[in-house]
Amino acid sequence: MKIITIEEHYADKRIVDESAKYGGSSNMAELPEKMRDAYNSMRFTGDNLTDVDTVRFDFMRKQNVDIQVLSYTAPVPDTVPPQEAVRICKEANDILADIVRKHPDRFAAFATLPMAAPAEAAKELERCVKDLHFVGALITGQWQGKFYDDPMFFPIFEKAAELDVPISWHPEFPNAKIQTHYYFSDNYSLAVGMQFATAGFGWHLDVGLHITRMVLSGIFDKLPNLKFIAGHWGETIPAMLDRMDQIMRPQTTGLKKKISDYFHENIWYTPSGILSKDQLEYMVKVFGAEHIIWALDYPYIPFETCSADFLLNSDLTEGEKELIAHINAEKLLHLN
Repeated sequence: MKIITIEEHYADKRIVDESAKYGGSSNMAELPEKMRDAYNSMRFTGDNLTDVDTVRFDFMRKQNVDIQVLSYTAPVPDTVPPQEAVRICKEANDILADIVRKHPDRFAAFATLPMAAPAEAAKELERCVKDLHFVGALITGQWQGKFYDDPMFFPIFEKAAELDVPISWHPEFPNAKIQTHYYFSDNYSLAVGMQFATAGFGWHLDVGLHITRMVLSGIFDKLPNLKFIAGHWGETIPAMLDRMDQIMRPQTTGLKKKISDYFHENIWYTPSGILSKDQLEYMVKVFGAEHIIWALDYPYIPFETCSADFLLNSDLTEGEKELIAHINAEKLLHLN
């Protein structure tokens, strides 16, 4: 069975160094110094991200992955001036395009976009799709405290709908004040607080909130062909859909449909390497196998937990396995 995974990250030292000149994420900059230092020490920049021809191919062979959809592991920092962000993103996308050209049967790519300059971001998305043959874009976090339901970002999503490519959402550091107020405590260590604020919980709550704001903004009523991808089994959203429908009804929201309808029709979901039998079966039951795509979140999930046989040995039907393993990705991303 062919296996395509779509949340598989890459880094290039030139892009990391160039972005670092502008100070990094503003959410990071507002944290106390000891927290910034601790977070920076956690950042991963090793061969698993940068070495394509040896380390990455070895992982793909062991996990029976036929195609990875590559994306940069971190956004262009939101403190980068817009014109510099445009330049850095173009360079980053050109580097990724060279990798795909070298191995067209093994890789596809998501664009990284200069969200600080929405009109230019829309142009860069079009260039990446039409000229570089990318299959969508991956975006993260916020820009200077603005969520992407702000009207200034509409041209980016309008372009994605026009091009019929999805936008994949990836976690980034939550607002610094929220981090310190919600996640850190004298009752447990700084290391636990950092995990709680990020990959252990906070990242996912933040992305789920962000995507829900997009739905409530009416973006899918304006752009019915717009498609999102949510990782980590939906970033906390699925468990709350019935409650949101119960409380936030169309007569209040002004939306054309129930909130859950948009999450069923316009959004696809990946495990991001969380290989849980219960989660897999729950997501298939709620959304149908047609809206689930495989992803291993390479290289951030420990390799020993990424069983190549997890999906193949699940209790799903063979048809459901085929959909999740490759058919949904091929259809959504227009992969040949």
